[in-house]
Amino acid sequence: MFKIQTLNNISSVGLDRLPKDNYSIADDVSDPDAILLRSFKMHDMEVPSSLKAIGRAGAGTNNIPVDKMSSLGIPVFNAPGANANAVKELVVAGMLLASRNICQAWDFSRNQEGDDATINKAVEAGKKNFGGFELPGRTLGVVGLGAIGVHVANIAVKLGMKVIGYDPSVTVQSAWRLSSEVKQAHNVDELFSQADFVTFHVPLIDATKNILNADRIGKMKKNAVILNFARGGIVDDGAVVKALDAGNLYAYVCDFPSNLLKNHPRTITLPHLGASTEEAEVNCAVMVAEQVKDYLENGNILNSVNFPEVNMPRTENGTRIAVVNSNVPNMVGQISTALANANLNIIDMLNKSRGEVAYTLIDVDGDVSDAVVQEISAIKGVLGVRVVYA
Repeated sequence: MFKIQTLNNISSVGLDRLPKDNYSIADDVSDPDAILLRSFKMHDMEVPSSLKAIGRAGAGTNNIPVDKMSSLGIPVFNAPGANANAVKELVVAGMLLASRNICQAWDFSRNQEGDDATINKAVEAGKKNFGGFELPGRTLGVVGLGAIGVHVANIAVKLGMKVIGYDPSVTVQSAWRLSSEVKQAHNVDELFSQADFVTFHVPLIDATKNILNADRIGKMKKNAVILNFARGGIVDDGAVVKALDAGNLYAYVCDFPSNLLKNHPRTITLPHLGASTEEAEVNCAVMVAEQVKDYLENGNILNSVNFPEVNMPRTENGTRIAVVNSNVPNMVGQISTALANANLNIIDMLNKSRGEVAYTLIDVDGDVSDAVVQEISAIKGVLGVRVVYA
């Protein structure tokens, strides 16, 4: 029986992927095998010694101490792309809200007083203050071409927009899904200088903090629109407000309200709605539950932010061992020697690494005793060993 601790509400559709005859799920579980969460901040949390995996029902993992988990031999899973459609739709909505001054016009209309004739007269006189512009023919710059960025770029093409994208580490999978009409920017400055709209779909790391700053805003087209539904801190909000006040930017739409932004007449701040749809929450929960389940039951890894991708089919009648270790020479040799000392023959094996972490799945032709597990665990550099029972 695997024990799963939930630190946030996780969609029941996702939790149903963990059969009750093999999984105990609650928010107050002691000694959990895995933790499922959404936005709970784990940085100050004591990590249970029993923990084998963490599943984040969403894309970002800033609320999880990923480096610490790597050092403990614990993979952190996320759900990239599960909320892509929800964010894509919100970006399109943001472009329309900004370009047509919809929020300002709505506020103007609902604050009218008097009889209908008076309101109608005021509306006809005031509508000229809210004239906007259309999307076709405008250029959208997409910073980050992962699952969400690709969705956004492709829908913008379908809306008749020109699209330019920048991502120094775009994956082959993303490249295959990207419309051929999306042009490549060689750096962010090139993208900023050409775009009428800029949208961000990158994690908040040192390289992306304040990636849009005062200097880069100065190189942008006048009256460009900024959209940030990724993470607070990617955009220098203070620099954007100064540019809005000076008439150098047209609007700023973001998912991260603050005292600086929330009442500004040229900003639209939403309460972190990027993935706040029933469909996105279900998709994220299902994806991460299935990934954690496959790891606990088979040792396979898909969509981990700190471990390599590993998928090895089960061998008939074999016993499976999973080993996490530092990515240094001769680890596989030492592990194989420990198995040979126990007269265990290797039927199948897969070893992969990612950064400083290496991960090995091994199917052997006999039972693996506690003594063998202890011998492998004692090898310098080994971070974790477990027998993976189906």
